[in-house]
Amino acid sequence: MHRERVSENVFWFQSEVYAQVTAGVVAGPQWAVVIDTLALPEESMAIRDFVERELSVPVRYVINTHYHADHTWGNCFFPGATVIAHARCRELLMERGQPSLESARQQNPVLRQVRIVLPHMTFMRGEFTLRVGKKNLLLFQALGHSIDGIAVLVEEDRVLFAGDAFMPLPYVVDGDVDEMAGSIKKIGRMGLENIIQGHGDIILRGEIDAAVRENLNYLATIKRMVKAVARRKTTESALDSIGIEESGKSRVYLAGLAETLHKRNLLALFHRMRKTPGD
Repeated sequence: MHRERVSENVFWFQSEVYAQVTAGVVAGPQWAVVIDTLALPEESMAIRDFVERELSVPVRYVINTHYHADHTWGNCFFPGATVIAHARCRELLMERGQPSLESARQQNPVLRQVRIVLPHMTFMRGEFTLRVGKKNLLLFQALGHSIDGIAVLVEEDRVLFAGDAFMPLPYVVDGDVDEMAGSIKKIGRMGLENIIQGHGDIILRGEIDAAVRENLNYLATIKRMVKAVARRKTTESALDSIGIEESGKSRVYLAGLAETLHKRNLLALFHRMRKTPGD
């Protein structure tokens, strides 16, 4: 697992196993906050070990940016921590978390160690603040990837843990393309030093404007091109003509996973655009 110090007492972690998914730690003098937990037990436990052994503080809070497995299944490896999330995150974990985990266990026996831990503290609208030592964490909605998405701003450092509202390739299969564009625009206006993407590498201040433009262009392009295919009343096979690079993204993003995610985006948009009332 990769680890990097982003600013004083703020750390970034990136999985070497699954889709370059990321997590974070903000530490104070007495306790720390973990932002997202990783999908596989050994990586989540490695984060806990780093906090306890190298920073010499316990983890008091865990923040989940959304309910997806690769951001929440490590909750159980932080016993005693209070989990904070959007209210819809708790609902979705209750509805989908356990069935999804049981299915995954059949493919990966390592996941037998995992149990679903629901958020203990939630918010629905507005903002939620948490003070960690000298740093103020501001939690707010960041929709588009999912209906429960939130981001976490370290206000003093202007570092944003964006969750999957910002990724090398925007992924809207479980969300909404227009809400995603809205979240990206908001992030671009925040005057940030760094964006910690939900997957992929850290975006530095000088790279933010270009990353925002690229993501917005991608979303606008696939929306326009899929709409044209849907209007022709053709089959989904016509989506094969909409390549990832023609849409403004590289197929090498996310260790080669980007092309698969791109195809899923196209298919999801196609079926939403073709759907009519009563279907």
